[in-house]
Amino acid sequence: MRRMPADRGGCSFVGRPVGDRAGHGELVGVAVGETPPRDQTLLYLVTEDWYFASHRLTLASRAVRAGFRVLVACRVRDHADAIRAVGCEVIPFTISRSGLNPLREAATLWRLRRLYQNLRPSLVHHVALKPVLYGSLAARATGVPRVVNALAGLGHLSTSTTFKARVLRPLLELALRQVLGHEGTWIIVQNPDDRRLLIERRIARADRTLLLRGVGVDLLRFHPAPEPTGPPIVLLPSRMLWAKGIGTFVEAANLIRRQGIRARFVVAGRLDPDNPTAILETQLRAWEAEGSVEWWGHQERMEEVLRTSAIVCLPSAYGEGVPKVLLEAAASGRPVVTTATPGCREVVRDGENGLLVPPSDPGALADALKALILDPALRARFGMRGRARAEAEFSENAVIDATLHLYERLVSRSPNGE
Repeated sequence: MRRMPADRGGCSFVGRPVGDRAGHGELVGVAVGETPPRDQTLLYLVTEDWYFASHRLTLASRAVRAGFRVLVACRVRDHADAIRAVGCEVIPFTISRSGLNPLREAATLWRLRRLYQNLRPSLVHHVALKPVLYGSLAARATGVPRVVNALAGLGHLSTSTTFKARVLRPLLELALRQVLGHEGTWIIVQNPDDRRLLIERRIARADRTLLLRGVGVDLLRFHPAPEPTGPPIVLLPSRMLWAKGIGTFVEAANLIRRQGIRARFVVAGRLDPDNPTAILETQLRAWEAEGSVEWWGHQERMEEVLRTSAIVCLPSAYGEGVPKVLLEAAASGRPVVTTATPGCREVVRDGENGLLVPPSDPGALADALKALILDPALRARFGMRGRARAEAEFSENAVIDATLHLYERLVSRSPNGE
């Protein structure tokens, strides 16, 4: 996809009915370059354009159709065209996901404050830990009246046992307590474990916390299909991170191979060099050369990739929210093997639509995968039940409706949403 110049905007704006306030039903629109009224501008702050395109694009499109002027501030790489295509403005803005250099982080905060001063949004939606922290500080400093903070899991820092993580964790909690307790601020979490933790540690207020289990799944795009013929494919779709359990998956694959069981083990996903637990491409190529796993790289059409699989596996030891790929696997009628950790166990009921194993346990993972590889009837039964759960509990439309309802509640009543 053609990369757009970093200094150019682009907007398609649909006006919002203001009859309730102005006494008539005319549409009020704001052209590019004008300063929009506060009550019409929704700003998303995320780290990467690919993440927004994957996880929030449909929500943004619906917000545009609902009458918001939608702006997306993110690092621009290859997905700006897709974001603009649904009617949003793309604002190049880089936040280092892993950097902790004090001078650089202070400069980022200064730039973010200037951005908020210039855009004057009435509502900002921050996605992921660092945008939540920095965006909330900028919003408070510039008087943004309404803030929605989405925490898609508590991330690497919450689960890592490294010395640096143990030192930073209390500081992180203190910082979150300061920014998340502000009036006019709502928090979206993806699993009840994270919600309980935030409330128990007095980081978040129960009456300002909304539980939405993931970003949902498009039930039309992801749908069941028969397994392909040949040796069953065990698919691990994820960013290439050690924290996602890819090393554990490779060990489990080798254990199963040594038992003479025929199956193909595939990892599919993008490299993520900015993440502290990134796996190098040289390591992935080495595993391929050894015959341990196949690496298919980043895949745009995950619905097609999932249809090639017989089993989907995500042995994550990461601070997940609700992994989107597990929702897609369930909607696609595929059985899932994942870890009994917050977020992952939201999608899988052990023995109903998949199997749960301890994190970082190659033997347990191999036993669970082997049980499904050798039993096509069990795979079919789990897959059917997973699809039923996706339809009943994880529809993308339901998640978007709830989020838009929160937006409308905030902008149409008061900054506190009361």
